[in-house]
Amino acid sequence: MNKITLRNTLIPLFTLAFICFMYFGPITRTPFENIIISIIIIIANFIEYKGKPFSVLGFKREKFNVKNLLVHAPLVALGLFIFYVFAVVPGIEILTGVTIDYSSMSQLKGNLGNTIIWLLIVWVTAGFGEEIIFRGYLMRQFVKFFGDSKISLAINILIICGFFGYMHMQQGITGQLVVVITGALLSIVFYIRKYDLWFLIMIHGFFNTLGILSFYFGLA
Repeated sequence: MNKITLRNTLIPLFTLAFICFMYFGPITRTPFENIIISIIIIIANFIEYKGKPFSVLGFKREKFNVKNLLVHAPLVALGLFIFYVFAVVPGIEILTGVTIDYSSMSQLKGNLGNTIIWLLIVWVTAGFGEEIIFRGYLMRQFVKFFGDSKISLAINILIICGFFGYMHMQQGITGQLVVVITGALLSIVFYIRKYDLWFLIMIHGFFNTLGILSFYFGLA
């Protein structure tokens, strides 16, 4: 583990405080808050790592290739989506006795214009935004301070994904637990892929694309 200095302790603390303010503060939440937070994270990393803000998040140049992003990532996203639909969601609904309310997504059924807008929004705010915040920054900062032993990794995933699930409180308890499990699976993939954030962004984006298309075609 690299030596921890005052510089790379205080900057993450201030950044975490900003993240909490954006999510829990008095300002009205918008779909673009993840973009604002992501920009602040990049600026914070630029200061902390002296002009190298992206590689520490997991943006690895050698991993940015067609096979990795447009073949492997979509296949993993498809497998994750199938597991989500046929195992995670039904299992959590049985556990809580509460079904996930998808009524807000009914506007997408057969509406190509709305569907395209939603796809753009989720790719930017969830695919890029959430992965930069929760995996690229928070999970990697935890590793910086506590390492990535099996115990440390388990605590890391529990805390970060618990926070990730809580941020989806509008989906109710069932939706939150489903998000926690999905986030945990993404975090495990992130670890297995040696913190390749490009791969996680593409998985998240394709996963959400499959969900939105399901609503568009009336399958959900």
